[in-house]
Amino acid sequence: MRVLRISHSAVVDAWRERERHVRAAGHPVRSVSATVWDEGGSAVWLVPGAGEDVVGIRTFGSHPITFLYDPVALWRELGRPHTVLDIHEEPYSLAAAEILLLRALRPVRAPYLLYSAQNITKTHPLPFRWIERLTLRGASAVSVCNDEAGRVLRGKGLRAPAWTIGLGVDTATFHPAPAGTRAVRHPGGPIRVGFVGRLEVHKGVHVLVRAAARDVRLHVSIAGGGPLEATIRERVARPDLAGRVELVGHLSGERLAEHVRSLDVLAVPSLPQPGWVEQFGRVAVEAMASGVPVVASDSGALPDVLQDAGLLVPAGDVEALRDALVTVGTHPGLREELVVAGLARSADYTWENIGAQYLRVYREVATASTPVDAPHRPRPDELTPTTSDLEIVVVAYGSVELLDRALAPLSHTYRVIVVDNSSSPLVRALCERHGVRYLDPGLNSGFAAGANHGLQECLTPDVDVLLLNPDAVVEPQDVDLLREALHADPGLASVGPAQVDADGHAARVAWPFPTPLRTWLINLGLGSLTAQDDFVIGSVLLVRGAALADVGGLDERFFLYAEETDWARRARHAGWRHGVVPGARAVHLGGATSSDSRLRETHFHASQELYFRKHFGASGWAVNRLGVLAGTALRMVLLRGERRADATRRFVLYARGPARVQRTLLARP
Repeated sequence: MRVLRISHSAVVDAWRERERHVRAAGHPVRSVSATVWDEGGSAVWLVPGAGEDVVGIRTFGSHPITFLYDPVALWRELGRPHTVLDIHEEPYSLAAAEILLLRALRPVRAPYLLYSAQNITKTHPLPFRWIERLTLRGASAVSVCNDEAGRVLRGKGLRAPAWTIGLGVDTATFHPAPAGTRAVRHPGGPIRVGFVGRLEVHKGVHVLVRAAARDVRLHVSIAGGGPLEATIRERVARPDLAGRVELVGHLSGERLAEHVRSLDVLAVPSLPQPGWVEQFGRVAVEAMASGVPVVASDSGALPDVLQDAGLLVPAGDVEALRDALVTVGTHPGLREELVVAGLARSADYTWENIGAQYLRVYREVATASTPVDAPHRPRPDELTPTTSDLEIVVVAYGSVELLDRALAPLSHTYRVIVVDNSSSPLVRALCERHGVRYLDPGLNSGFAAGANHGLQECLTPDVDVLLLNPDAVVEPQDVDLLREALHADPGLASVGPAQVDADGHAARVAWPFPTPLRTWLINLGLGSLTAQDDFVIGSVLLVRGAALADVGGLDERFFLYAEETDWARRARHAGWRHGVVPGARAVHLGGATSSDSRLRETHFHASQELYFRKHFGASGWAVNRLGVLAGTALRMVLLRGERRADATRRFVLYARGPARVQRTLLARP
């Protein structure tokens, strides 16, 4: 297996350790990087090691998303033989687009994987939104440095696996001070606090300086450069900090490691910003590997990186940061506990472990691209009840009686998968009685996650899938009508039947996509002006396998509700359509699997918030939220009784923020 790895950040020698470990396992790796790149506020030049297969090529631009490689040199590198192409650039970057364009022109047949650290959902401007969509569509895998980045990409249509692989630490460089060489700190003496990183607002260095100003025991050493440097120098020259704060500039390699080992505690006071939260926190891992405790803000990926090996404080809380730093510096027992836990945690991020994880990904990608390994798709004349070109996925949560009714007409005709988010032995027994496949994910991560789990277990590639709620009943003849309609129109991504409730009353199944404008029109009583049918609700929904392969699975951040709306909108953007088959019929009780109407309402509106933030940005959500608040406030004045109480509840929910309320509910034991 030959790997071609392209990464502008590989200009840093230590960050090429993963490639060295893959080579040590017997697999050639060609590394392509920038000739020079700004790291931590300082220009770093590529210096190949002895015999190292790495080349630097010229770059145009300095921003990691908008820079480009020299296309002539890149064209030459892509012509080298390789089994796997590892593009260590964000999926929406111009560099990723450039690489894949040249790959297509070459043409290069090797599968490719991408990298992402983006752990918040952003609606990128054009053309970056198009770039992201196209690069993800063809990727065989994506490596991410935090779990949330994988969830974000799946929400944007990633169909391939997202592998969470952290950033590595060189334990030959970052290691504890030898026994007996560390200076003994005297009680009541100065506490040496370190900061390593860019001197920018989002890194929170100014918060650390303010914390140090509030306790004379805190002495701070700041390593790094950036736009706040002049401001910080001016602030620390004032009498309350004079002599207690030093700026040592950019450090790397052994000099940085020695600096970290000299500290009593490292501070990582990162601040969430609009469009950014901490994506990993490599300096925290380096400090833990050096036997230095870490105090960090609870921003982004930092809690996952530290786990129980450091102290977390609310981001931007000066008093909490000061108290945590003083506590670590004045309690030797606590400090020693954090040192031991930090060393154990940092062992997960050794380059040996990181290299082994990348090697596994490379092998998976290379194996998956081998045509002989593709499973056999049955011919039409081979179809039987056990080898159907249609599979049914049901996500269940208790309600055995309802699930029994849903399975009864279908279990002997189609291949059915039941994903049991309740992990109920009664549901398992029912599935065994019906002869359907039972999957227990071990936790309730929501409907979208459960459905994706079932989709991944489908036995036939690109199979059409009927998503069925456990409180819905559809007969085989109606499923056949859905299949006929879907296959008759190749532009349809999904179709659903007409539906009635338990009393036989017709229910609406096709709806327009929600928009901020439509929210205002509805609250002004003008909702009929936007009454077009854009998508079909997901209670009984037949989805074309080719559309799933094209668009990807459901966005797992939607715990309950709106996941099908989001998927349908993504499919529409990809050129697909959705429709209702009036001749097919299903019975849907609606909400029958939950007896708590207020909890369902919270989940519904939290999903609406996620939907609007994802597709219209923070400003779109703000406009939508204001429309709901205005409409419910008006109803609170005009209505009486239970309807007024309902309006009041919704007003309070939107005033607090539905997603925030949902997080509170889900956090309860």
